[in-house]
Amino acid sequence: MKELLWLIVALPFSGALILALAGRKLSRLTCSIIGVGTVSLSAGLTILAGLDFMGNNPTGKPYLQVLWRWIDVGGLSPDIAFHLDAVSLTFIFVITFVGALIHLYSAQFMWKEDGFSRFFTYMNLFIGFMLVLVLADNLLLLYLGWEGVGLCSYLLIGFWYKNPDNGYAARKAFIVTRVGDTALAIGLFILFMTFHSLNIREILNAAPGTWGIGSGIAVAVALLLLGGAVGKSAQLPLQTWLPDAMAGPSPVSALIHAATMVTAGVYLIARTHVLFELAPIVQTTVAVIGAATLLIAGFSALNQHDIKRVLAYSTISQIGYMFLALGVGAWSAAIFHFMIHAFFKALLFLGAGAVIWVLNDEHNMFKMGGLRKKLPVVFWTFLIASGSLAALPLITAGYFSKDKIIWLAYVGDKGSVVLWLAALIGAFITALYTFRMVFLTFFGTTKAEPSARPGTGMVIPMLILAFFSFAAGYIELPENMGHVVLFSGFIEKTLPATATIHLGNSTELVFQLIAGLAAISGLFVAYKYYFNKPYPAAVPERNALQNFFFNGWDFDFVYDKMIVTPIVFLSRIDKDDFVDLFYKGLASLARALNIVLSASQNGRVRWYAMVIAIGAILTLTLIFYP
Repeated sequence: MKELLWLIVALPFSGALILALAGRKLSRLTCSIIGVGTVSLSAGLTILAGLDFMGNNPTGKPYLQVLWRWIDVGGLSPDIAFHLDAVSLTFIFVITFVGALIHLYSAQFMWKEDGFSRFFTYMNLFIGFMLVLVLADNLLLLYLGWEGVGLCSYLLIGFWYKNPDNGYAARKAFIVTRVGDTALAIGLFILFMTFHSLNIREILNAAPGTWGIGSGIAVAVALLLLGGAVGKSAQLPLQTWLPDAMAGPSPVSALIHAATMVTAGVYLIARTHVLFELAPIVQTTVAVIGAATLLIAGFSALNQHDIKRVLAYSTISQIGYMFLALGVGAWSAAIFHFMIHAFFKALLFLGAGAVIWVLNDEHNMFKMGGLRKKLPVVFWTFLIASGSLAALPLITAGYFSKDKIIWLAYVGDKGSVVLWLAALIGAFITALYTFRMVFLTFFGTTKAEPSARPGTGMVIPMLILAFFSFAAGYIELPENMGHVVLFSGFIEKTLPATATIHLGNSTELVFQLIAGLAAISGLFVAYKYYFNKPYPAAVPERNALQNFFFNGWDFDFVYDKMIVTPIVFLSRIDKDDFVDLFYKGLASLARALNIVLSASQNGRVRWYAMVIAIGAILTLTLIFYP
């Protein structure tokens, strides 16, 4: 079945093409069947190809499928080729499986919206480009997918484009991520100049023999790749676009935050891990960025009143955990948390979307409350996902993935007490803002009555994701809980195992108890301050510090004053410089010639006949002139 790898990618693109060309002529039912069906078929083929790959390939040898030669010029000859191994298989499973569930949910959620076919066109295109990104055999094809998801994020965030704020949010996401993309492009230029190839396997095999550990060129390339990763994955200092991306429909938020775009940076670092291992200072920087981001985003999430913005900052924080894991060399732990995070974060966004949907587009948690009994399925599934996000001990999948990162942040050979403390404090804050969200939304007095109930198309994806948010963690258990290593054993066929300082099972138990206590403490504090409390149905009052956190630590303000305002000022000075005179002259000349030519087009047939006759006489004269 793995021979059909190309079809996994082709199906979402084919759905997007059909909807783009004929969507306006098709019924909404037909559009939803095409949009949901193509991605669902892709997910089914992914599962079959994955079973074939794992069942008939015990060593995990990569499978390469070359479709055709893409370019052959100046020594650059990349193929349109797909590379399937443990890492890319995990990513395409999450992308297609979670993506298919989000598509199914979207069919009902977006049913009454204008641009129904356009929505599924963009969603399918997004899935297709993300699959290209993670399956690419070479960095140029990866970059095509990279830019493709950036374009689709712009289109989807600004889907409701008639609202100027949505257009601004889309442009902001596009521009901020372009900063990181530029760094990545420069890094690719350097790699090609050094290795005369952009084939990922060739570069990773040749790099250790070409660059020494800590060499300047290795550090520069790793930093440039990191620049691309922090842009796409919304990590410091390019995290400001993601909270505003909530302007898009809730299924878009689920797709961007859970299964696709924001995890691209995690994939890039994991895929090029050899380059980061050759630049230890940059790998440490990855860990520091992750630790700082997870704390900064956590404090911001704690001060939001918009339920989707809480989840947005939560995404930034959880990807910070993945970066922390990558930075300490816990490669499989980072990928494991990526997968588990996709399940529970998609469910949280779908649950939040259902609440917003039935409350007529209300986002403010302080205007909700009392929905526990009115929306029981939404409540229980949302509660399971919240427990997983908060990493409640033993009973949620998120506990096993996050606890492993916290543990390895200390015991890994690249870990430290400082990184461990950051991860531990982040766990407390995560549980606090998560259950603050749960108590404000589903408990207390009812402030708004639901106007509808989610239908089967919305409920089924939530139930499936709830199961995985609870049970998926049991495929990877620590030594003192049965030592199940199904996931890490699979991933480590492609990525290196984490080097650790072995401290014994008893020590690990102590750290597990501390991490579990942090999560439970966060839940208890949230219960004390937010459970059934009579908060007014309005935006809460905040002091100066809370406003600082609410505004994302004022990164937007700083960037506006330090970067945007000076550039706009210089642009206004520069708009009439002498260079423009040449081009304005060309434009004026073209305009004058247009006036002359348009004057000859007066609609009088006699004049046209006379001009033709004169032209014929001149032509014959030139021909027969001796």
